[in-house]
Amino acid sequence: MEKKGYEPNVITCGTIVNGLCKTGQTGVAIRLLRMLEKENFEQNVVLYSMVIDSLCKDRLVTEALNLLSEMTSKGIQPDVVTYNSLVQGLCNFGRWREVTTLLNEMGQRKVMPDVQTFNILVNTLCKERMLIEAKEVFDVMIQRGIDPNIVTYGSLIDGYCLQNRLDEAVKTFNMMVEKGCSTGVVSYNILINGYCKSKKIDEAKRLFHEMSNKGMIPNVVTYNTLIGGLCRVERVQTALELFNTMRACGQHPDPQTYAILLDDFFKNRRIAEAIALFLEMEDKRLNCDIVIYSILIDGFCNVGELTTAREIFSGLKGLYLDVWTYTIMIKGFCKNGLLDKASELLEKMDGNGCSPNEHTYNIIIHGFLQHRETSKAMKYLKMMVDKGFSTNATTAALFIDLLSSNQVDENIQELLRKFG
Repeated sequence: MEKKGYEPNVITCGTIVNGLCKTGQTGVAIRLLRMLEKENFEQNVVLYSMVIDSLCKDRLVTEALNLLSEMTSKGIQPDVVTYNSLVQGLCNFGRWREVTTLLNEMGQRKVMPDVQTFNILVNTLCKERMLIEAKEVFDVMIQRGIDPNIVTYGSLIDGYCLQNRLDEAVKTFNMMVEKGCSTGVVSYNILINGYCKSKKIDEAKRLFHEMSNKGMIPNVVTYNTLIGGLCRVERVQTALELFNTMRACGQHPDPQTYAILLDDFFKNRRIAEAIALFLEMEDKRLNCDIVIYSILIDGFCNVGELTTAREIFSGLKGLYLDVWTYTIMIKGFCKNGLLDKASELLEKMDGNGCSPNEHTYNIIIHGFLQHRETSKAMKYLKMMVDKGFSTNATTAALFIDLLSSNQVDENIQELLRKFG
């Protein structure tokens, strides 16, 4: 462009900065910004806002705040878009004092918060289970004449559902309807999920039918939520009927749908149906991810089919094995008394760059204690404590039983008291 004698303008540079930020190349975008500064190129709020947003998404919020200070010192006034990025970044880290400071600064600069600002605050507060504060923000929003949208209401409904305050969730849902705010599939899904988690399946089903009566088409999330809820209250046959209805309506089950049913089949020892369902997944060439294989391994371990579980685990080539999958296999070995195999796998797991977590250590310690291998259990207890983890209630109870018995020598008793 420059060779042909054309001078890049602010739109050209903005487009490049935007592209770099969107592809995660924030460092390159900053270097370009610095280069433009040196050449006394016209700077504007849009360029800085793009980079600030990208820094916040990279979790570099302090650096983003520094860039805000630098920007204002040059006389470039931040706008609501700039502040929204920073508010979101600070909220993600629970830096509430700085959020308050930033909101006050917005007021001083006469930058009015918009619906997006309030949505960020309501959503984060709800996720942090700070419902009183979220409702206060919601009320301030209305007082200022800013109409809540489907995102605002959805966040509040989800927040109430998380705390099992379903009456208030329904009240908020009805308020949304009264205010003429479109109640989409997502809003129904949130409320259906709340009912399912509280095992109020009939209410969830009522909402599901209400959706259809209003001409809404339930999506795969709706079906998965309701199928999962039905399985949770052991209404497997109804869940299967809904699974078939889903397919008949042209809604294709996804791996999550199959995962829910597979897990339930194994829990109810319906092995033949579980295998048939997995084969159906393969026939449909659905992506069988690590979650599906972990359910299979866990299922076969729990029904005593350790050989099959080991074969599946050993055959997982090309898939990243996460801590959950390793822990499931370790649990299977412990359950079947193969403690050496459990120890080998734990060491292999660490060597493969997948560090055992608190649950992994509790599982292996529990296994050794159940088979009265106290010294080896103590070895793993020390490793666990050194990593900053603690025993769960089941493991702690086994240690208390050991302390109250005379089945361990004095050295181990002294160690147990130390860790207790």
